[in-house]
Amino acid sequence: MAENKSKKVVYDESKVLSLNALEHIRLRPGMYIGRIGDGSNVNDGIYILVKEIIDNGVDEFIMNCGSRINIFIEDKHVSIRDYGRGIPHGSVIDCVSKINTGAKYNSDVFQFSVGLNGVGTKAVNALSSYFRVVSYREGKFFEAIFEKGKLINSNKGKTNEGNGTLIEFVPDEEIFSEYAFNNEYIEERLQNYAYLNTGLTLCFNKRAFKSKNGLLDLLDNQIADDSLYKIIHYKSDKLEFAFTHARALFAETYFSYVNGQYTGEGGTHLSAFKEGVLRGINEHFKKSWGGMEVRTGIVAAVSIKLMNPVFESQTKNKLGNTEIKAEIVQEVKEAVIDFLFKNPEETEKLNSKILANESYKNEMIDARKITREASKKVSLNIPKLKDCKHHLGQGGKYSKEGENSMIFITEGDSASGTITKTRDVYTQAVFSLRGKPKNVQGIKRIEALKNEELFNIMVALGISEGLEGLRYGKVIIATDADVDGYHIRNLLMTYFLTFYEDLVMAGRLFILETPLFRVRNKNVTKYCYTEGQRDKLIKEIKSAEITRFKGLGEIAPKEFGQFIGEDMKILPVQVSTMKEIRQSLVFYMGSNTKERRAFIMENLE
Repeated sequence: MAENKSKKVVYDESKVLSLNALEHIRLRPGMYIGRIGDGSNVNDGIYILVKEIIDNGVDEFIMNCGSRINIFIEDKHVSIRDYGRGIPHGSVIDCVSKINTGAKYNSDVFQFSVGLNGVGTKAVNALSSYFRVVSYREGKFFEAIFEKGKLINSNKGKTNEGNGTLIEFVPDEEIFSEYAFNNEYIEERLQNYAYLNTGLTLCFNKRAFKSKNGLLDLLDNQIADDSLYKIIHYKSDKLEFAFTHARALFAETYFSYVNGQYTGEGGTHLSAFKEGVLRGINEHFKKSWGGMEVRTGIVAAVSIKLMNPVFESQTKNKLGNTEIKAEIVQEVKEAVIDFLFKNPEETEKLNSKILANESYKNEMIDARKITREASKKVSLNIPKLKDCKHHLGQGGKYSKEGENSMIFITEGDSASGTITKTRDVYTQAVFSLRGKPKNVQGIKRIEALKNEELFNIMVALGISEGLEGLRYGKVIIATDADVDGYHIRNLLMTYFLTFYEDLVMAGRLFILETPLFRVRNKNVTKYCYTEGQRDKLIKEIKSAEITRFKGLGEIAPKEFGQFIGEDMKILPVQVSTMKEIRQSLVFYMGSNTKERRAFIMENLE
């Protein structure tokens, strides 16, 4: 055996490092705020920083202290002012800089906390190049200024300001590199805060977000006049829910929350809500319908307040408290029965929907027979699929590897060949399309299943029996940045939005962004995602050579690997409202060619 001549690294006491909490946050920010990003994704770190500070103001409101939060963002500077009790002046510095310090551990002071227990504000402080906190209490103020988590200055005195806390910060470009805030992402989050906290006003850059009717307003905004009957709305001290059935909707759509935290994968509270609705409807109608007859087409929102929530994963997407189930089931059941008894006209409309669902169920039974028989032929060798090792929910358990798994749906063998050569075989799968998929707008599910390629996509993803069988944490559409690529992208989104809305609503569908240009000389190589970035680099890089990538297959595998690695750029496919997306699908993907042509001609630049 050849001798290993590489230099051995001495491992002794000198190599053991001890970091303080703020140093650790800066060294490993992903452990505290998830992805870093550049602001192009709603889950990027800069939005998590904003959320953590707003959460503190929401917690004050929950404790009946302050009904307004003002948020201002100008360029990279963020300012958030709540009108709660204000941090006790003797603890201001510790509360924003020392881990495991704060009042969130005291259930008398904070009963249903939205924020992280004593971590969130410290993370914001550590990851900001500038951080200022001012606490106003009973005519006095205490101010502290930090840079990258280190205290620079403090001050105190008298004030005419009302009680509360002001926090200003600038996310550190050393951590977040080039970034920019997308106001639409922030506005959507603030609107959800308003729905979940009736009576709270959140003012963002002078635009107010508030809700008078809570989850009723949320659903009304989602489906408006697309509802088949009056929205059923119920609210008690710890439970609130609202639901109705929408026209021409195949999937079940849910918005679930725990202490204001969105739980994209549901959990105990959501399963209890579903069971309570089913039991209440069956008891009222004296029937024994199953979940499919009752819940197909349902659109619902449910929110609970819980003293000690336990989540099944580190992403806080799924609640695991089993002790609350029986109580929620009973409360939901009684509320549903009460509504149906008092509203006979709405009850009849619901009955008609359930009878229609029975017919749909029979159609689905036939479709699933086709699915099962065909699945047996392809389950072991799905055409055009290069699978990965780890899968979502493998063995019925959550794992970080499974959550990080993804499948790229690519355009042809050239693109899939490039991705296959550079992918991580443990977490990245590749499915190659043979051509443009079928446009499914306006056709029945059983017709879509007869299309071999769409059928194979469904089997590859594991969603033939519903979202519970999904095999990948992310479904990523990876097409060329040209007319054909955009068309394929739209056809795939139409497929998922028509038959698998729950996949999209769960935040599982994404679009891969790859560079359009490479600008380089002998010393430096840069990649551009827009023409503006290209033009800027041409001025900065002398004697630059510019390459336009027309398709994914034109990027060499060695070069392409970085674009699906740690710094991969993916855009989530998001639905603002369900009614709006269905109207868009009908208009852009339907058979109304004349109207579309007229629209295009009117909007040509």
